[in-house]
Amino acid sequence: MNQQRPGHIAIIMDGNGRWARQRNRPRSFGHLEGLKTAKRIIAYLSELHIPYVTLYVFSTENWKRPKQEINYLMGLVTSYIHKEFPFYDAHDLRITFTGNMDELSEEVRTALQEAEAYTRDHDGTTVNLAINYGGRDELVRAVNRYLGSAGYRSTVPVTADDISSCLDHPEIPDPDLVIRSAGDSRLSNFLIWESAYAELYFSDTLWPDWDRSHIDEALAAFERRTRKFGGVEA
Repeated sequence: MNQQRPGHIAIIMDGNGRWARQRNRPRSFGHLEGLKTAKRIIAYLSELHIPYVTLYVFSTENWKRPKQEINYLMGLVTSYIHKEFPFYDAHDLRITFTGNMDELSEEVRTALQEAEAYTRDHDGTTVNLAINYGGRDELVRAVNRYLGSAGYRSTVPVTADDISSCLDHPEIPDPDLVIRSAGDSRLSNFLIWESAYAELYFSDTLWPDWDRSHIDEALAAFERRTRKFGGVEA
């Protein structure tokens, strides 16, 4: 049995649209409530002294959604990042981000960079925001970084450590626990390299309905698991 708490929790925050539809409200209402839930959950994980949390905010596949919804989501991200500086201070949060920044607007990039710079010296939970993120896209970018650093001249085979060192955040440890809300049981292109040995926890509860009790249930499930990392149990 695993007696330790996870050092890194990654969360796929799914179900905002369905939550809103159940209440005959627009999807934007669900996204706003989902953001409020994320804030509550981050505060709780900070209280539990979880060192790293990665939130799947916007995937590379989410560009397929209606333009109005995309614009709303990007505006929501930008406005909340700007207004939450007191929240970062109160919980000593360090904010960083992962994903392909080149395809985001200058306004979104600037907001993310300002939050990262403002919280750089905070010592509490690191909150890594996955925005315009896709696991396959990250691997492609990592390989290109490696090839660029090798100058296309290296004849030594590329290793797993080479790829890991060129990911968006090689300094952040791999997630120990990946949580997904709202009933689906798949990673959906989220941290597919980093999650190779993560414990997976799937919940039927829609993300806006999550509270501390749902985190407690996920942590309890994690603690009941035996992690062998391909070895055998002693």
